[in-house]
This record gives sequence, structure tokens and C-alpha cells, in this order.
Amino acid sequence: MQAYLLDFANLLLRWLHVIAAVAWIGESIYFVMLDNGLRPPKAAEDKKKGVFGEMWAVHGGGFYHNQKYASAPEKLPEDLHWSFWKAYTTWLSGFGLFVLLYMTNPGFYLVNPGSDWAWAAELTGWQANAVAVLFLLSGWVVYNELCKRISPNMERDGVLSLAVAVMMVVVAYLSTQIFAGRAAFLLTGAVMATAMSANVFFWIIPGQRRMVKAMKAGETPNPIDGKRGKQRSVHNTYFTLPVVLLMLSNHYSFTYTHELSWVIMALFIFAGALIRQFFVLMHAGSIQPAYPAAGVALILVAIWVGAPSGNDGVATAAPVSPSVSDEAPATVAASGSLAEVHAIIEQRCVSCHAQAPEHAGFAAAPAGVILETEDQLLRQIEQVQQVVASGYMPLGNITQMTDEERAAVAAWTP
Repeated sequence: MQAYLLDFANLLLRWLHVIAAVAWIGESIYFVMLDNGLRPPKAAEDKKKGVFGEMWAVHGGGFYHNQKYASAPEKLPEDLHWSFWKAYTTWLSGFGLFVLLYMTNPGFYLVNPGSDWAWAAELTGWQANAVAVLFLLSGWVVYNELCKRISPNMERDGVLSLAVAVMMVVVAYLSTQIFAGRAAFLLTGAVMATAMSANVFFWIIPGQRRMVKAMKAGETPNPIDGKRGKQRSVHNTYFTLPVVLLMLSNHYSFTYTHELSWVIMALFIFAGALIRQFFVLMHAGSIQPAYPAAGVALILVAIWVGAPSGNDGVATAAPVSPSVSDEAPATVAASGSLAEVHAIIEQRCVSCHAQAPEHAGFAAAPAGVILETEDQLLRQIEQVQQVVASGYMPLGNITQMTDEERAAVAAWTP
């Protein structure tokens, strides 16, 4: 019952997270489109009022006339719209999901026993949790310092963009070395998502509040607040598509089980940013297909890098930490029968991947993958071989699958 209730809590929290994220991202994309689609006002009266730009649009059977002021209108309305709760709700619900799914069972989901770094492979559960939280906080601190030191007055944003790009490559590499594959992709996305929400909380909204306060006091707002808010909003725009992809990646083991998963991750991050750039420029009236073409090219490179190797496209076994089982390991030659391979799977995997899992942490088989019979294994053999050969499964090697067993499963052919 406890596992069932946790799964239901996961469902509801994930639903909230997706709803908040869709609302936040949709609003963010809309305002970028609006900002880039502004044209100089045509009416002399609007120019006198300080209107910087305007855009006419039609939607839902009506016409809209949006105007942006260069500094501030003569009088602010009482019902001024603010955009921040969607950002906060997205981050809080996302972190809640991370706690519920990963931090409650870190030995299963966070610890990377196959890491080349001994200290990472030997982390205890609470240590892995602490490192994960520190990883998120450090990502925000480094990103924020880059912004403040490289382009404090928003005059070197090009250089800053390159620095942030390098930072994300480093984050991708470190995450895959420290954490288990699926958690590594998630945490890299969470570093960007944390930066996005923190940009809103620490810079964009406070700057806007200072501007509103100054205007109500009859003072001229500090233009640096507007410039800084614009800078951080632009960063959030380019983070959006990569974050969405990384949050979806845990459904696709071929991304996070590869030995060069950090390269695949980095390629997808840059591809997302390039594709987003196309739409940003399109809203400004400039169609530049080179950007999505470059993004697609990077995705093709990622496909090439991640392509399985070995016999008939089956991934070869990656080195994993030696393990000693308290049971005699199943022995099977590379050319063994399906029954022999299933014997290994039954011993090492079926405690979770069953109609009624024996493991207390699961109310149902993870990802709906059931491996109780040979037919069930045969229908999903390629996926099983991939995650077993990479060392990703069993999670945390909780059932102590040996290297010999991994090699036998990976090398078997129908």
C-alpha cells in the first residue's frame, strides 16, 4: 500500500509540475515573441506617451493591440499583471518530485557504482543526497557569478553566452561521473531549471518591483534593472528546450546509459538552444534556417555517437565495479539458450520487473517492463541488453549482477 500511495503522489506531483511548466514556458515564449515582434508606434500620440513599440495580433476571434513603454507610463494601473508564481511552482514541484523519486532511495537512483571516481562510486545514500543538492546550488552560484563578472552591465552578453555554454558542458560531464545515468541527465536539466527560477526570484521580479516602486514615487526607474531582467529572461529562453528534453530523457535509456552520455547530453543542449534561436529571430522578422539546420545536425551527431555497437547492434558490456554475490552466479556462454539468459534475468531483475514486484519500493513494474517469462524477455531483449550491458540496470546493482552475467546477456542473439 505504501508503494502504491507513493506512486499516486508521484502522479499528482508530476501532473502539477507539468501544468506549471507548460504555463510558465508558454507565457515566457509568448513574451519573447511579443518583445521581438514589436514595431515602432505609428500614432504620434503614442510616441508622446513614451510607447517604445507595439504589435497588433488576431486570436480567438478578436484583435489585440499590445504596447511596450520605453521606461514607464504616466500612471500605472492597480491590476498590473505579474509573472512569477508559475516559475516558482514549476521549480518547487520539480524539486518535490526529485525528493520523492530519487532522494528517498538514493542508493537505487543516485549512486553511480560504475563511476571512475572511487569517492563517487562509494557514496552512501545520505551523502549522495547531499552531493545532489550541493550540485544544484553550485550550478546556480557559478552561473550567477559568470553573469555578474563577465557582463555586469549587459555589455558583453556574447562572451557570457559562450561562458555559460562551456559551463553546461562541464556540468554534463561532472553529472555523468558523479551520478547514475538517469539522475545525471535529470540533474543537469535541474541545474538549468534552478537557474531559470532563481533568475526570476533573485533578479527579474526584484528589479521589476524596484521599477514599480520608483514610478509610484514619481522617480525615474534605474534602467539597469530593466536591462538585467531582459538579460536573465533571454537566458531562460535558451534554457527552455534543453531543459524539457533532459526532463524527458529518463524514458529513453539509450541516452543516459552510453559511455559518452555527457557528449550526447551536451549536443542536445546546444541543439535545443540553436532551434530556439531560430524562433526568437523569426519573431523579430528574420528567417534564418541555418540555426535549425545546425540544431538538426547536432542531433544527428548525437544519434551517431549514441549508436549501439557490438553484435547486431547490441551494446557491448561497459566496465562496472566488481561485485560478489551471496548466491552462485548463473553461468552461461555467449551462445547460450534463451532459457539460460532468462535464468540470469529471473535471478537479478524479476524481483522488480514482475506483475507484482517483490521489492518494497515498487507498486508496479518500473516503466511497465515485466520479465517473468521468456516470451516477455524476448519482446524487450534489445532494451534489456542495452541497460544491462551499460551497467545501469539493475539500479545500484542491488541484486549484484556480475560482469560475467552482463556480458552473457549482452552477447546473446536470438
